[in-house]
Amino acid sequence: MYLLEKKKCSWSHFNLTVCALRFLYRITLNKDWVVSRIPFPRRERKLPEVLSQSEVVQFLAAIRKLKYRTALTTAYAAGLRLSEIRNLHVSDIDSKRMTIRVRQGKGHKDRYVMLSPKLLVLLRQYWEAQRPTTWLFPGKTNQDQLNEGVLQHVARRARHCSGLKKKITTHTLRHCFATHLLEAGTDIRTIQLLMGHATLQTTVQYIHISQSSVAAVRSPFDELPEPRS
Repeated sequence: MYLLEKKKCSWSHFNLTVCALRFLYRITLNKDWVVSRIPFPRRERKLPEVLSQSEVVQFLAAIRKLKYRTALTTAYAAGLRLSEIRNLHVSDIDSKRMTIRVRQGKGHKDRYVMLSPKLLVLLRQYWEAQRPTTWLFPGKTNQDQLNEGVLQHVARRARHCSGLKKKITTHTLRHCFATHLLEAGTDIRTIQLLMGHATLQTTVQYIHISQSSVAAVRSPFDELPEPRS
């Protein structure tokens, strides 16, 4: 009650505290602990921020360094998480089959996603300029893995330089990938497989933010008769 009423903590912080107490009593102290007596707040469900296609172009164009622009373009073009971008190897780009192999995504599962022809052109330009060996987007040396914080900083700076007012992170590009696919008519099951979602319920959220789904619905206000003059 202190966390809820006094600290006004978030749902995730509250849940983490309960999990820690459960572990303390049941595992460390080997005592029974009735978790059902703990009041759980209702988790907030917020829809992710999504950019239009023109805004995606504006955002990516604001990234000057080729390596970072290529990395974040790949995040959008293939719908990859930040960790999946970092884990990409040069050998994961299969230009013959036009696929990208995603190694050990969330849930420790491999998957394949499409390789955009336009992305392939950019990747070849990047490879000619940088010549990466193992990691597709290495860190300070070709043997080092790229630091997550670097791409996050690049995304924040690109947002500022682009003049866009929406909140944009590296994960926003992944949301844009799914939403734009849905708006283009791709079925939800295919999007689930491309995104690497364990359940379809996670993918369904994009229906709520799809412009084609929302804007295509006619408001009942439009059906009201015109008032008499």
